[in-house]
Amino acid sequence: MIDFHTHAFPDKIAGKTIEMLSQKAGIPPHSDGSVEGLRRTLFEAGISLGVVLPVVTRPEQFASVTRFASQLNETEARRNAEGGTKLLSFGGIHPDTADYKKELKELSELGFLGIKLHPDYQGVFFDDIRYLRIIEYAAELGLIIITHAGIDIGVPEPVRCTPKHVKRVLREIKPDKLVLAHCGGWGLWEEVIETLAGESVYMDTAYSMGHISEELFMKLFRTHGTEKLLFATDCPWGNPKKDLETFCSVPLTKAEQDCILYRTAEKLLGMA
Repeated sequence: MIDFHTHAFPDKIAGKTIEMLSQKAGIPPHSDGSVEGLRRTLFEAGISLGVVLPVVTRPEQFASVTRFASQLNETEARRNAEGGTKLLSFGGIHPDTADYKKELKELSELGFLGIKLHPDYQGVFFDDIRYLRIIEYAAELGLIIITHAGIDIGVPEPVRCTPKHVKRVLREIKPDKLVLAHCGGWGLWEEVIETLAGESVYMDTAYSMGHISEELFMKLFRTHGTEKLLFATDCPWGNPKKDLETFCSVPLTKAEQDCILYRTAEKLLGMA
């Protein structure tokens, strides 16, 4: 099983960061925010691979975030023979960077498979030209692009990535590896179904199982397609064990479950 959406921080800031974010959103964490804490939590849920998504909240953070993510991947590469839960980090980029092509090329050359964007934390609407050019060049480089979508519980309005924003981006650019977190738009699921179901875009289930109704999830699943959904928890904000149990209680066939739990993720990550 693959969790396509998780978070971890450097040990020296993990505790304070998790405490701050937890208070801001009013959500208790399910790991301590560290790399090893994340690994333990995923292992206890029976998840074999967790994709770590760093967020660059200021342009000047690019170097330190890239260094942390790159070191994590280098360490994980040496752990391959050890078994247990593995982690794989994407890179991050801020829309206000002075040279987006240089930074994206650096991430590609370092071997990152994708990037994480967060319109609410980065203060930019998803259909802004600053994101459009990043998405277009990232797609040229073959990178997976995953973005927060919908309401962010810890960030006040306006919502900067709605289904309508995404629809405009898809009209302007046709990235083949765009992933919308939180079942396409947290808390906006009816609009997601009306606006984006069937579009050429992936969606993950991060922090959605137990929040989206089973009826809406099944409607999204049936209208959007098995091979465009990815299991994810948003750990430490989601509880991997509980989210997995909730997901497995949904009336899907074993083949459909397997597709969402790992087969689509393996293809997207180039593992299949």
